[in-house]
Amino acid sequence: MLNLERLRTLYAVSRHGSVSGAAEGLHVTTSAVSQQLAKLERETGQQLLAKNGRGVRLTDAGRLLADHAARILSQVELAQADLEAQRGQAVGELLMGAFPTAVRGIFPAALAKLRVDHPQLRPRLQEMEPDESVPAVVRGDIDLAVVLDWYNKPLPMPDGLVKAALLDDPVDVAMPADHRLADRAAVDPEEFADDEWISWPQGGFCFDWLMITLRGKGLEPRICHTAREHHTQLALIAAGLGVAVVPRLGRGVVPEGVRVVPVRQHTMRRHVYAIWRADADRRPSIRAAVDVLREVGERFGG
Repeated sequence: MLNLERLRTLYAVSRHGSVSGAAEGLHVTTSAVSQQLAKLERETGQQLLAKNGRGVRLTDAGRLLADHAARILSQVELAQADLEAQRGQAVGELLMGAFPTAVRGIFPAALAKLRVDHPQLRPRLQEMEPDESVPAVVRGDIDLAVVLDWYNKPLPMPDGLVKAALLDDPVDVAMPADHRLADRAAVDPEEFADDEWISWPQGGFCFDWLMITLRGKGLEPRICHTAREHHTQLALIAAGLGVAVVPRLGRGVVPEGVRVVPVRQHTMRRHVYAIWRADADRRPSIRAAVDVLREVGERFGG
């Protein structure tokens, strides 16, 4: 009889493309992965992996079995979801990932409420950008992710996922307190054509959005400094080093020397939502987490 955990290991190698990637995704050592695969080869009497340069590749038999493993594991997920749904309680471990400002802005209150409302649920949170968390949900490495996209730049979403809106997150323009527009009630981004800009790192989803948005308004921004965290961006602005578009979620206290002014276009905002696999849709733990995240998110939404 085929061992489920060994099938899971083979499927992980198929997904990640390497033994080391599978080990990282399964949170085990590469030696443990190799041992599981060797046992699976003995059980099947087939060679499942072959050397490929410095790495490995699946043989024809390995690909065939990995395809079956994907379907078997999906059925196991459905069985677990059905059993949990029949019990009607949010119980067990729930692995979640979320981008940094959601971790800071939503999750402290959400995790505390889940602990009170569902004491048998064990939520586990990892800080992850959407380009990490979406594949992690697809692979089954985590159960649920909180991700974002922008009003004019949707986040590509693979098939087989379900999503639920949590909140819309407005953005403001942050500038030094002595900026010529600091006393305005509202501003348009194109009014900062002559300013130096502080942005997210180049190549990231939010950087691409900023460039698309500003160029769409006829503005070619001069990006002089980049930082992932909004708090770091605000510190640079406080030093008089530029301006930035800063969402409100997870912003915290604005430092002295910084003025934050709303953007006049009310559509200029981030969409924040939860995603999970469709085959886990009936799990009460997923539903409980989404309900709490939405409830907490309503406090922040614009």
